Amino acid sequence: MYSCTSAPLHSFWRHTILKEFVPDVAKLTLVSDPDCLLSEEKLAIGLRERGFDIIEFSDPIEFRYAYESKYRSIWDRGDHTDLVVVLRLQDAKLDALPYDLLQAGRKLAFNLGEIFPNMSYPIVEELDRSLLDSLFEAQQKNPPDRMGDNATKDFILRYVFGVAAELISTEVELLRSLLRLHYGKTIMPDVLADRLVEVLENSESFKGWSLAEIVSDAEQFFAFIQERWPIFLETLEQTSDFKETLGAYDFKIAGPVQLPFDHQDIRVYIDNLFVEGKLTPVDQPGIKLERDSWILSGITTSKAAGDDLRVARLFELVDQIQLSKDSRYDDWLTFAMKWGELSALVYTSAESDEYKQRHSEIGGKLNELFASWLEGHYAGLINLPPSVPAMLHHVPRHMARYVGDKKRGRVALLVIDGLSLGQWVTMRNVIQSQSSGLILRESAVFAWIPTVTSVSRQSVFSGKPPIYFPASINSTNNDEKLWKQFWQDHGVSKFDIAYKRGLGGGDAVAAMESFVNPSQTQVVGLVIDKVDKIMHGMQLGAAGMHNQIDQWCRGEYLITLLNYLISHEYAIWITSDHGNIEASGRGRPSEGAIAESRGERVRIYPTPELRAQVSSEFTFAREWNPVGLPENYFPLVATGCDAFIREGDTIVGHGGIAIEEVIVPLIKVERGS
Repeated sequence: MYSCTSAPLHSFWRHTILKEFVPDVAKLTLVSDPDCLLSEEKLAIGLRERGFDIIEFSDPIEFRYAYESKYRSIWDRGDHTDLVVVLRLQDAKLDALPYDLLQAGRKLAFNLGEIFPNMSYPIVEELDRSLLDSLFEAQQKNPPDRMGDNATKDFILRYVFGVAAELISTEVELLRSLLRLHYGKTIMPDVLADRLVEVLENSESFKGWSLAEIVSDAEQFFAFIQERWPIFLETLEQTSDFKETLGAYDFKIAGPVQLPFDHQDIRVYIDNLFVEGKLTPVDQPGIKLERDSWILSGITTSKAAGDDLRVARLFELVDQIQLSKDSRYDDWLTFAMKWGELSALVYTSAESDEYKQRHSEIGGKLNELFASWLEGHYAGLINLPPSVPAMLHHVPRHMARYVGDKKRGRVALLVIDGLSLGQWVTMRNVIQSQSSGLILRESAVFAWIPTVTSVSRQSVFSGKPPIYFPASINSTNNDEKLWKQFWQDHGVSKFDIAYKRGLGGGDAVAAMESFVNPSQTQVVGLVIDKVDKIMHGMQLGAAGMHNQIDQWCRGEYLITLLNYLISHEYAIWITSDHGNIEASGRGRPSEGAIAESRGERVRIYPTPELRAQVSSEFTFAREWNPVGLPENYFPLVATGCDAFIREGDTIVGHGGIAIEEVIVPLIKVERGS
């Protein structure tokens, strides 16, 4: 039934694991999985399709709660479930699990060494699990002999990242490789980046290049490109007083004065980088170009003309992206970043009904596909390792790793209640105009569904799925307690942890100094609720949201807060508990007291039967499978741009399933050079 003979070559490694999981063989399977293989996205989906639930054994108390409440009670009733308990700690043995589990469960073990026996285990271990398919296929097509560290690095660079470092000998070849790497947001581990730098530095072609900076760090690479773009424009002007001497320019990142931007392999990337906001157009008033020149995207023109160009190009890029029910989660995150850029432009540029109509039509189709994709993939995101956060509850765990690596590094988490990715773009543009000395490392994560504050915000402050805080699932009053408990569990003294909500107005510095002692406070959690307040009072739709957020940012509360934290050496993460979307009414259920929560985009019911009574009438909404949610919590969520309000009315709301609500920004803020 589960034969792997027809499996694609690249996925054969996955099927060798899946064949060990046959339904109804044992109600409990214990797996030693130190390399997080079972959390690889497609493998996790394969397990769920076979009816297996996965639960991680990390915290014994949390595990016991979930195990007893969700599974033990089912077995006691005589019902069957296939449960997989995963032990992921390095060097931990299955024998360390509780005795009652060991007695009841069959035992399995998987690791990367078995899948890639001829490669250096420590090097392969550093790879993002989404890259294992490419590596396995390369191993099958080009079987390597036993390899040491450097040979393994070179093999992975060549066959997984498409970089044959020893063959790169020209500026065009180097730029093309780095543009493909950084534009695609491919996660290259430090050990591979260091190896690439080591090989390139042996070449005479790249003397004077800041290879260590631009190879490993996308933001530094884009800054390197940005510094040299005006020089390229100067060379296009016949009357330009161009200086070829490096010392004539105040470059922050060393390297050649001129770069071959007009090479056909380079310019396609440069155009997209300007369109997507990763590079900033510059003023070059004397230059004359054709109307369809690729260079136009990198030159400041009138705001209306510049916005029209970017909107048109972003629509082209969005149309080219192929998403499906089989897409990986990071495909959706990457797309959402582009969608956020487009949304911000559509709602902040000169009024264009054509743009808004096209945006709405594309968004409607995408959100329908997104909702279907979530049903098959969302549960697999929960147990992903937090090294690169995919969900909100991964964020504090990611920060805890940073603190551990830095040995008492200071960290601050800013949760901007209700901020969507598109609205972050509006916010980012203001921040960048106020301070060019900050580096904003942009990414995105999935919020918890339903996308309501009490569910998703508690998750980001607790570092846990909502199943672990059932008593407070309808409130945010436990945020501070959950935040402090998380950090105490990670070895931080309760006296070194701070939390404050209700921020966003007044004197930012005075507010911080009222509860933070920078000489002692190691961890800071902040809730800025200004955007949420704007949203709940908004009558002018999505355009009004962007306008009000822009005005608030220009009041400099946020930049003052960021500068305060940076000046006291806090590493800062900015995120949101959920986004928001402009939605239209499809009717309000007349359900009396059967709903425990009656939101505009989501209704919560205590039983699936009560939910079904309402969903049969309101077919635009989905009965959301309560993944990671407490018992007796059954959401009925609006999808797309529909809402549980009177027909004909519109709102800006949250709680449902749309890209704008579920995928939220995650930004690391650092001091620039």
